[in-house]
Amino acid sequence: MAGPISAGLLVYRRTPRRGVQFLLAHPGGPFWRNKDAGAWSIPKGLIAAGEDHLEAAVREFAEEIGQTVDGDFHPLTPLRQKGGKTVYCWAVEADLDLSSFKSNLCEIEWPPRSGRRVLIPEVDHAVYFTAEMAKEKILAAQRGFIEEALGRLAAAS
Repeated sequence: MAGPISAGLLVYRRTPRRGVQFLLAHPGGPFWRNKDAGAWSIPKGLIAAGEDHLEAAVREFAEEIGQTVDGDFHPLTPLRQKGGKTVYCWAVEADLDLSSFKSNLCEIEWPPRSGRRVLIPEVDHAVYFTAEMAKEKILAAQRGFIEEALGRLAAAS
């Protein structure tokens, strides 16, 4: 698959009352501030040259959420986003305490073409959503990760 490549994790947990929930990240910065439905993503980032895809996914999760995840990583089918980026994703079960959420910072030009540089958090929120809500919140191009994970969980039970 040509073009940029990212890797990320689709973290999920199972709860007695709400069933399967998926952890999604909301991008930081002024462009995304008032966007909600269709704006959330799996925590992910670009893969460095020669870097193992799963190692990159675990690294990016730690950078964007401020926590490490360990467990059985299940590869999902890579998806191509509208801009041509291919995203590799692994589903992993983890019930994280998000009260310690802390994203890394990145520098952007804002407003665009202004020459002014500002530091923003790469992710400004991380939330567990029910499966139905997660499908509404996530970027349309990544919805397939949730659907595939749900299908696999249903087949395993």
